[in-house]
Amino acid sequence: MARLGDLERTVMQALWDAGAPLTGREVAAALSRPDLAYTTVLTVLTRLENKGLVRRDSSSRAHSYAPVASREHHVSELLGQALDQADNRLAALQHFARTMTAEEAAALRQALDGQ
Repeated sequence: MARLGDLERTVMQALWDAGAPLTGREVAAALSRPDLAYTTVLTVLTRLENKGLVRRDSSSRAHSYAPVASREHHVSELLGQALDQADNRLAALQHFARTMTAEEAAALRQALDGQ
């Protein structure tokens, strides 16, 4: 999975928050950045589509865009990539586990137990 720049991440957040496909103009409006040109938003959406993170629906006059996967799936992919960078995955997991809250640790235990 390709890394995202700040603007790409912001656009993805807007798409995830929307919960439904958005046109380029709707994405631009959701960003609330008057300094950002509409064409820039379209360029970012095209880049995200090329990275496989966004799908474009061209069936209507105004194309709409939607995330390919959920925010949670994306984050889990990033966590996997981070672990791939570690020389010792177990040590990295142990360090990460020590940063978890009790609630997060309980949720992880449930997931590992298949619940």
